[in-house]
Amino acid sequence: MRASIDAVPELAQVVAIVEGGPDVGAELVQLVDAVCFTGSVQTGRLVAAAAAQRLIPAFLELGGKDAAIVTATADIELASSAILWGSTANTGQSCMSLERIYVEAPVAEQFVERLVAKAAAVTLAVPGPADGHLGPFIDDRQADVVAEQLADAVAKGATIRCGGEIETHGGRRYLRPTVVTGVNHSMTLMTQETFGPVIPVMAVADVDEAIRLANDTEYGLSGAVFAAPEQAESIAARMRAGGISINDVCLTGLVPEGEKQAFKSSGLGPSRMGPASLRRFVRQRVFLVREAPQMQPWWYAS
Repeated sequence: MRASIDAVPELAQVVAIVEGGPDVGAELVQLVDAVCFTGSVQTGRLVAAAAAQRLIPAFLELGGKDAAIVTATADIELASSAILWGSTANTGQSCMSLERIYVEAPVAEQFVERLVAKAAAVTLAVPGPADGHLGPFIDDRQADVVAEQLADAVAKGATIRCGGEIETHGGRRYLRPTVVTGVNHSMTLMTQETFGPVIPVMAVADVDEAIRLANDTEYGLSGAVFAAPEQAESIAARMRAGGISINDVCLTGLVPEGEKQAFKSSGLGPSRMGPASLRRFVRQRVFLVREAPQMQPWWYAS
């Protein structure tokens, strides 16, 4: 990364890389005019508190537990293909990854069957990125989190329809696309960040239940809706999240001009997309000039 920055002289003058852990981050907050942080909710609160002590802006992008709603009017082939990618791209290690899927009961099993069939074609990138679709977990701790969530779900009655076994290749840990059914909100898989290629699918009675469950979270980063066009937008409007893709997934990462803000514990501050994302880093000023000087009637009489 340093080599890439150094290759652009203009960039090298304004971008610096500092490596380190929490202590380094805490020191940096004391030295800058604004903080833009991406990370966990817990660390985000610490960053916000430190910034508040100095009265400097803190722009935070924190956790997410993005939901997708699939109605009985949806194109199931489209929805299953999109959600498979949206849940597992980058091994699910993305802030906009879909981690909860709510499907109306009449089409739930059809959706799951197509999802499982398509998941079989997604391969592990072993030994390297050019050799498949899904790379390794970023570290062993993240693999452990996913394994614990899956174990908790199974212990509470969930069924793993495909995947589910963490594999080790070349000293790194991998997981194939994992579809889980029979899930509910008593399971950590449905309430806590997963950050892995896991697709929990919950059948719901109707759209109202799907929206209620989608909003039953401390997070509100983004989400998706699959439904007939005349139905989809009204559903999206009721979801408490900053960016909703309609009949597609993860569009907030592909359409940079679409401004949005995070809801709830998913973040704080102006949009990180569009022109607003750049305005965050400047101080706005105004010069007010009266071109024809004259006495004003609201001034004190003299």
